[in-house]
This record gives sequence, structure tokens and C-alpha cells, in this order.
Amino acid sequence: MLAKKTAKNQLTLPKDVADRFPGTEYFDVTVKGQEIRLRPVRIEVGETVALVRIREKMRRLGIGQEDVAKAVRWARKRG
Repeated sequence: MLAKKTAKNQLTLPKDVADRFPGTEYFDVTVKGQEIRLRPVRIEVGETVALVRIREKMRRLGIGQEDVAKAVRWARKRG
């Protein structure tokens, strides 16, 4: 199946894929190598607002996925 990225960097999931996740509005997006991975998540309204604020703050601070991964690795070594 193919999905095309729009000029606004949006992807539309093929119907066959979307139908496998009825009621899912949000997907956690991660990148591993050359793969984009989507994981369906259910978020309560309050959690959605908090998550959006956290991601916006991280973006403003210039904190990316690799920075978080490094911090987790560092914290796990100390434990």
C-alpha cells in the first residue's frame, strides 16, 4: 500500500489500514532508521492537552527524539 505526503506534510492512511483501528484518532509516531512507525494510542482529553504542551516546550528548547533517547540511556546507567 502507498501513502502520499502532502504539501502540508500530512499522510492519509489507506482505508484498509485505518479500518483496522476503529475509533483511533491518535498515533504515536517514532522513527527507527529509515522506518516511520505508527502506534495507535488512546489519550484522554486532559492528557492530550498536556502532551501537546510538553511537545511544544521540547520543540522550543530544541530537544529532539535522540536527546530523549540519550537521557534515558544515561538515567538507566545510573540505576
